[in-house]
Amino acid sequence: MQGLKAELLRGCWYLAMPAASLKRHATVAKTLLGEPLLFGRGDDGKVFAIRNTCPHRGIPLQYGRFDGETIMCTYHGWRFDRTGTCVEIPSLREGQTADLSKIRCGNWRCVEQQGLIWVYFPRGDEEPSGDEAEPPRMPIFGDDVSPKLAITLPFPCSTDHAAFGLMDPTHAAYVHTSWWFKRQATKLRPKEKKFEPADYGWRMVRHQIPPQNLAYRILGREVSTEITYRLPGLRIEEIRGNRHSVVGLTAITPVTDEATEVWQMFWATPTWIGALKPLLRKLMTIFLDQDRVVVVRQRDGLATSPKLMLINDADTQARWWMHLKDEWVNAGKEGRAFVNPVKARTLRWKS
Repeated sequence: MQGLKAELLRGCWYLAMPAASLKRHATVAKTLLGEPLLFGRGDDGKVFAIRNTCPHRGIPLQYGRFDGETIMCTYHGWRFDRTGTCVEIPSLREGQTADLSKIRCGNWRCVEQQGLIWVYFPRGDEEPSGDEAEPPRMPIFGDDVSPKLAITLPFPCSTDHAAFGLMDPTHAAYVHTSWWFKRQATKLRPKEKKFEPADYGWRMVRHQIPPQNLAYRILGREVSTEITYRLPGLRIEEIRGNRHSVVGLTAITPVTDEATEVWQMFWATPTWIGALKPLLRKLMTIFLDQDRVVVVRQRDGLATSPKLMLINDADTQARWWMHLKDEWVNAGKEGRAFVNPVKARTLRWKS
């Protein structure tokens, strides 16, 4: 965890983008886990992901033309279908043969679910199975419900340092100091939360939100929250009141081993919340950018390879994260089932 780079986990689903970002008959190029990907949505509305590199001369396929079924390379007109398989080489003449089925640029399993596009990065040639056969689902809402709002910012840090920020319970009073959140760190309060193991991670056990948090009153009375952290880098918060519910997702997707894309989005039952989108987008962007500025500054210090330390209990979740990653990697290497190393525990801190 001390360096600038992080080990990237395979055998996982990663959030690529909101489904609304990929229009029908269009493509979007992205680099994820150091791989050049080209996402597309065909005329039938189905999404796909192939390697964004023509195997002929290496030019990115994003510069070619997509007709809703095939992508034509802009250099020599080679065509590839939505599985990344070559289906046409225009320069071939009569009598010249080539087994086009063996010419492939490669593809990834890609799924659209709950208004999000997920992509699976396998270990070798394996296919997802068991619990990992599908991307994780957000609670409360169905597969056809999209997030009310989604924002993203590039973070110049590894997934590890981005993840530590997701689960850090003590930095808000010093980092998130907007007038509408916290202005100064002079009134730290003691906190005590129960944690328990969850699928591929852990959760902060459901608890009541103090009534002085006025923003939550729109959800009704007796508002409670439950926060889950899971590999490969998801924070899911489920907030329930007696009238309405909200689910928030923060997802970290590695661009490379030292650059990360951080997404924040939420689903909500109130229909009128759409009218607040411009304001909410601005506030969410300010909040997320405050975390981004911190890792920009942190990078200057990490470049000198300092010796770092963690403390109990405030940094216990960061330790859990590294234990989870180690177990995931070791289970894959040994060809065995993942065993969650997190144990139930109560953590205490001031924030």
